[in-house]
This record gives sequence, C-alpha cells and structure tokens, in this order.
Amino acid sequence: MSVYIAHRLFAAHDRALAADLADRLAAQVGPDRVFLPFCDTDEEDLVAEVKGRRLFELDRERLGRLDAMVAILHGPSLDDGVCMEIGYAAVSGVPVIVLTTDFQTYSLTEEGPRLEFPDPLLQAVATRIVRVAKLGPPTLSSTPPQSRFPGFRARNAAQMSTALDAAVDALLDLPDSAPHLMGSPAVTGAPVYVEASPYTTWGRDHLAKACVDAGHTVTVPQRFTASDPVAGALADLAAVCSAARLLADVSGPETPPGTALLIGAAEASGVRIAAFQPRPTFTHAHGREPNWRNLMIQYAADAHLDNGDAVLSWLAG
Repeated sequence: MSVYIAHRLFAAHDRALAADLADRLAAQVGPDRVFLPFCDTDEEDLVAEVKGRRLFELDRERLGRLDAMVAILHGPSLDDGVCMEIGYAAVSGVPVIVLTTDFQTYSLTEEGPRLEFPDPLLQAVATRIVRVAKLGPPTLSSTPPQSRFPGFRARNAAQMSTALDAAVDALLDLPDSAPHLMGSPAVTGAPVYVEASPYTTWGRDHLAKACVDAGHTVTVPQRFTASDPVAGALADLAAVCSAARLLADVSGPETPPGTALLIGAAEASGVRIAAFQPRPTFTHAHGREPNWRNLMIQYAADAHLDNGDAVLSWLAG
C-alpha cells in the first residue's frame, strides 16, 4: 500500500502533525510506503531551476501511483493545495480519508442539511471522514496544577492523538480502491465549466457571459443551489471531468476549496484549465520563484488570466 499524506505546509505545527501521522502509518505499512510532502521532496533544501514547478512535478508524479490518501483539513479555512490533491486522487479512483478536528458543522442555508465542510464537494468525494470534534478528557491528578494551561494543552494533544489513531485505523479498513468519479471524456462541442469565486462579484456573471459570447456552451455549479448539496457536488464533479475546459476564478485569500478540488479533478482528467485572478498576490519562499497561488494550483493551470481580454484570447486558442 502506497499512502500519500496531504497536509498544509505553511506552519511548523501543521508539518509536525503530518509527520506524527506519517510515523504512525509507517509503523503499520512500512516507511517506504508513506509519502510525506515537504519532507520527502526535501522542500527546505531542494535546488531546482524552477523550484515551484519541480515540487509540483514531484507531488503530481506520486499522486499518479497511490493506493490511498489521508488528507488533514483544518476548518473552516481549507488549504487549497490539499483540496487540489484530494480532487486529483478522488477522480483517479484513490480512496481518500479526510481527517478533521473541527467542532463545527456547516450548511449552505440556515436550515439546510448539515455538512462536514463548508463546500459539499469535500464530503461528496471523501471515502471516509474521520472527525474527532471534542477535547480529550481532563487529566486527573491528586496534585493541584500550578497553571490551568498545561491541562488544556494535554486535552488538545489527546484529541489529536485520538484523531491520528482513528485515521490509521480507517486507512487499514479501506477497500482496495474507491469508485472512479470521473465523468465521460470530453467530446467535440463539450461545454466550458465556469467556477466563480465567492470572494468576488465580477467573475460570477461576466466569465460565463464571456464564454457564451465567444460561442461556447457553459456549465455552472449546481451544488450551492441544489436541495441535496452532495448530489449537486457530484454532478459538478462529473461536469468538470467531461468539460472541454475549466475556467476557474481563484480569487480570495486562497483558492476556494471546492474550486481547488475541481482543478485537481480537471488535471487528472486531462481537461484544459485557466485560472482567473484579476488581482493576484504573490508568495515568496527560499529558493523558489514567486508564486501567484499555491503551486499545486499555479502549475495545474494552463493559463493565468487577469482580465476579460485574456479570457477571450484563451477561449479562442
């Protein structure tokens, strides 16, 4: 069994948590069968002509030969690189276990069905969701503590330990493969799937209109208006995988999680991808070229568009 651990890379505690999970998994399946990004791509010290692209290539190559994925998602803000990797794995028939300690549930309307994550796509594609939402029990001691804080820390540590053990157990209980979620291959005249960003208003109507004006049929998301958001999410996934192109507005603090997942699904399906972002912000890391989005998003996209004329040019190409 080859297992990919998808996790947020940008804080030491997130990397340490993923390493703890990797160590527990390695004890069960062997260390050579566990892939831990950043650690196993040697990101801190890797030297490459275009470092971000090389890291993308290393991660994508491993995504193409997996038996299972365990993804750590902290809610409610979900890492866009992890969500992209989940989408890639899910449509490739790789079982995905999603681990969360978020104590909230979500809904798209006040009275709507409760969801484990803010975007129903995550719930729709997960083979298993491991959710440990409560602190560990208080530690009983005959000696009064000097401070209340170590006790609170211990309860959080116990919660995480329980969650990691539960994720390992879920992995060992997985079927050999997950259902392939990929749609039918694109045919001549297949539509352009337009995914707007919840962080902007411009792209919501203008991107779809630009596609129609250029002579394309357009498909837009169903999951945010469907009475069954999970069924709507699966319909969106199938539509993206069989589309001629994906035009995704990636605006926001990070690429919206469902959008990132669909980009991963499109990449695995061979669908052309354009990322629309009229006001990019750049990140900088040691030895790496400036990135305008998470590198899993940036290098999955065939084009980066920042205005309406660029959209029209891409549609004509």
